[in-house]
Amino acid sequence: MNGVHDMGGMHGFGKVEPDADDRAFHAEWEARVLAMQRAIRAARAWNIDMSRDAIERTPAKRYLAASYYERWLMGMERCVVEKGLIDPDELAAGHALRPGKVAARAMTKDDIGQTYTRGSFYRPPNHEARFKPGDRVRARNINPATHTRLPRYVRGHEGVVEAVRGCHVFPDAVTTGRGEDPQWLYTVVFDGRRIWGPGSDPTLTVSVEAFEPYLEPI
Repeated sequence: MNGVHDMGGMHGFGKVEPDADDRAFHAEWEARVLAMQRAIRAARAWNIDMSRDAIERTPAKRYLAASYYERWLMGMERCVVEKGLIDPDELAAGHALRPGKVAARAMTKDDIGQTYTRGSFYRPPNHEARFKPGDRVRARNINPATHTRLPRYVRGHEGVVEAVRGCHVFPDAVTTGRGEDPQWLYTVVFDGRRIWGPGSDPTLTVSVEAFEPYLEPI
């Protein structure tokens, strides 16, 4: 999906300006959003790929005007409705209008530590890796209507496989209901001039973690 989040190399946005105020939270409600996200992880209502997909479907105008934790909140609002945990009228009302629905499991105090530990997405491979370090590849010029982790700015461009990272859960499949469908993951290095033209910094390279279905041999 060509979501608004995928902005690498786009013109008109200027350079990245680090926030001089590096506090973890700028308001109390932001900490509550983080806590809700952790609790939902323990409840296993959805996973990180579904959460990213929900955030990335935010309309561009709203996404760009929102802060970091506002985007998290918008993604959670979309997920709780789509997963049937609440109804749209309850979201609009800001409170429950009928008895709550039962989640797969409830978070307990014993789960708190685990919610800050990212699980492994590695899975045993079911086929040999198609590429090896040093292979030249081309990122497919795809524009799926659904979720993808292939950045727009490398699509159609040539790169070199730098490393093979094992077989992992394929987010594109998870978010479209096709299960985990594990795929090989590679680090692919692109020359910045191939992406942004001969006028760009000649020393610039970009490394992308790309799943095997994103790549084709040259």
